[in-house]
Amino acid sequence: MIIEPDPQPPRVVLIGKPGCHLCDEAREVVARVSADLGVGWEERSILDDPDLHARYWEQIPVTLVDGQQHDFWRVSEARLRAALSR
Repeated sequence: MIIEPDPQPPRVVLIGKPGCHLCDEAREVVARVSADLGVGWEERSILDDPDLHARYWEQIPVTLVDGQQHDFWRVSEARLRAALSR
């Protein structure tokens, strides 16, 4: 059986960096909500992308939902669920 990659981009992007305790907390929330709702997500590090670093370094962790900035510093589970349920 051949498994085709999902053509849809992930609905949630978590932007952070290694060693960031707020990023660790955000990752847990994003992973839990995404799994519950069957939504794809990915994580990107500001250390790997100069553009992300320049834009978000003072706000990490940052979550994007459908390409739009949703939250920063803290991820509200209730707000994320509501945004993904629309």
